[in-house]
Amino acid sequence: MTAPIRVGFIGLNPDSNWAATAHIPALRSLGDSFEITGVANSTPESGRKTAQALGLKHAFDTPADLVRSPDIDLVTVTVKVPYHFELVSQALEAGKHVYCEWPLGNGLEEARKLATMAAERNLVAVTGTQARAALEIRHLRKLIADGYVGDVLSTTIVGSGGNWAYQTNAALYYLFDKTNGATMLDIPMAHTLAALQDVLGRFDVLKATMMSNFDTVTVTDTGEKKPKTAADQIMMQGRLASGGALAVHYRGGISKGTNLLWEINGTEGDIQVTADLGHAQMAQLHIKGARGQQSEMADLMPDASLYNGQPDFAGARNVAGIYAMLARDIQEGTSTAPSFQDAVALHEILARIETLAATDG
Repeated sequence: MTAPIRVGFIGLNPDSNWAATAHIPALRSLGDSFEITGVANSTPESGRKTAQALGLKHAFDTPADLVRSPDIDLVTVTVKVPYHFELVSQALEAGKHVYCEWPLGNGLEEARKLATMAAERNLVAVTGTQARAALEIRHLRKLIADGYVGDVLSTTIVGSGGNWAYQTNAALYYLFDKTNGATMLDIPMAHTLAALQDVLGRFDVLKATMMSNFDTVTVTDTGEKKPKTAADQIMMQGRLASGGALAVHYRGGISKGTNLLWEINGTEGDIQVTADLGHAQMAQLHIKGARGQQSEMADLMPDASLYNGQPDFAGARNVAGIYAMLARDIQEGTSTAPSFQDAVALHEILARIETLAATDG
């Protein structure tokens, strides 16, 4: 029997945040493949509180102590983006496999440096673009590959970011400062573009516009108005490598209509993907389609049995999919999970969008 992969978290609190709501149920759904072994937080006290609450063996005083520990095989980094480079670098230098939440780095150059470090050390280094592991995205990819819509003529996405409009709370204000690398472009739009590439293949970005309806944001905890430098309207036009047209529009806040609408139009049929939030990585996706002589769209969801034993929360279910691939890569020497090199390619797309938007503006 293969020994479980021992996971150490940098940035895990039992009461809140993405690690607790997505990573912990994801790992627990995978049986004996993983053992959640230790944690290091911003303070030793926080780490001890988390370890006690979750029944972990180790609470490390610092991230450096965690990555050096012989009891840790895989380091999972789930802190804010500005800290990714330092912490992931430490883990790689210590010879540990890494799961880093997306974005990999605060910008393209940091991502490139981390990818080089991982390759030089021959480590399994994975980035959490977990929409790529969604059951619905895998099913959608098969539908397209099997010719459900025929030749793809065009695809259009409209998504709501949830954040990045005119108000937020203090804990999320950092998202509204573009220097932190956690903007609407960096997070929901990037996650969705990663999934789009898996379904429809590579694409070229031809034109982009980024703008803001709001230059300040109200922090609801205090009523204070603070500067907002992250765009709340992002529009991109492109061309699929297969020849089809591509249009993407992400908008800040929440719409009273459909908050994720993705249409794929082809010579033989059409597919529509919807969700209640523009974050394809954590929203429950719904797929409908029609082809041939059909006049109304019908359900095209994956077989219901595929969801058996999976976490109810789509975000946790998708993260579990990434961990399952990661385990196979560590144990069998494969390369199936989204790698740091994949992350660099996605960062390059975002940099291209920003460059074209600056030129357009």
